[in-house]
Amino acid sequence: MREDSFSRRHLLQVGGLTLAAIGPALRAQNSAPAGDGFRSLFDGVSLKGWKRSPRALNQPSLGIWTVEDGVISGGQDPPGSGIGSYLVSEETFGDFELKIDARPDWPADTGILVRTNAQGNIGFQVLLDHRPHGGIGGYYGNGLGGWHAWNYSFTAEKNDAGKLKALVPGPAAEPTTGNFTVPLDYAAPVEEFLKIWNVDGWNQFHIRCTGEVPHLTTWINGVKIAELDTARMKAPKWDPKMVLELVGRTGHVALEVHSNGANDKLGKDRWAPGAVCRWRNISVKTL
Repeated sequence: MREDSFSRRHLLQVGGLTLAAIGPALRAQNSAPAGDGFRSLFDGVSLKGWKRSPRALNQPSLGIWTVEDGVISGGQDPPGSGIGSYLVSEETFGDFELKIDARPDWPADTGILVRTNAQGNIGFQVLLDHRPHGGIGGYYGNGLGGWHAWNYSFTAEKNDAGKLKALVPGPAAEPTTGNFTVPLDYAAPVEEFLKIWNVDGWNQFHIRCTGEVPHLTTWINGVKIAELDTARMKAPKWDPKMVLELVGRTGHVALEVHSNGANDKLGKDRWAPGAVCRWRNISVKTL
């Protein structure tokens, strides 16, 4: 979920690329129909309009991104390698709303990025850290100073078969780094989040991004979960003018498969060998 530093060198992180194509079968409905001003960003049968992208120069994999039964699946390439990637929209957006259904495995450290650069590694991430001590629905400055804006994190309660049974809330504390936490302008009580979160199924994220320096709002399954006006935010290494230089007034949407290399303190708790994230019903409305 994070990038190393806030610098222009992120814009140059490209390298030799490889590609594989496998994916699990998963029955699901087709891509979201147009309506209420929204139009589909995913045709339900292909990755048309999207491109695979490496996370970093020293991790040049394009990842495993496949489409089956109306669902995009993203995984590490090769599975269990610890090497992640991004799937990035070819189109860019300024002020917009995005709707997307998500169903990641546990653990799988993923997220939805908005106003990103072309590689997908610099932008504003809506958290979907579906792993121990991960946040869901808040925000992270991906390559933008490493700040968090979140009010709680989660660990797992599992059944006798080892399957995720429930999310167990805890304090907003990232164990791997000293990233700075900024207060949200609005955060739903964790009890409200737990009532609406579908532990063993799909969850719809509805994200609004407006303003020159983004004002971000997240709804999950129709309930407002988080809101942050980054133009008024105070954090170390946070410079709104530099943000405009790095990502501009418009940017891409990106989906993440996180890396978990040998030096990652979370290790397999960040991304289980063979885990995937799943996405469907992706639509956008320009404001």
